[in-house]
Amino acid sequence: MPETVLAVDFGLKHVGLAVGQTVSRTATPLGAIAARDGVPDWRLLDAAIGEWRPHRLLVGLPLNMDGTVSEMAERARRFAAVLRNRHAQPVELIDERLSTREAKRLQPDGDSHSVAAALIAETWLNG
Repeated sequence: MPETVLAVDFGLKHVGLAVGQTVSRTATPLGAIAARDGVPDWRLLDAAIGEWRPHRLLVGLPLNMDGTVSEMAERARRFAAVLRNRHAQPVELIDERLSTREAKRLQPDGDSHSVAAALIAETWLNG
């Protein structure tokens, strides 16, 4: 059964979004939503979830390079729990080590946050 996923690159100032689907195993960046100390504009995030109606939400988990849990990873986990409670649908945490660096390489002058979200989605889609 084909599935649509919405990936989130959690950040303190921006939350990047991308939509992906299991048929092509690809994802498309949707843009970034402003956040304040990790709290996104929920109206915009809820609207994106309502528009795309994903089967699951994917949240990037920024682990340290040695696999240990960083402070940002803890914040991403709390954010994922809020998403799960707010939307009552599956939320998965996806290891996103180096996704931001790769996104900035791919999109040096643009929206690297949503490109990072697309990389997070494609990690899950092709995993």
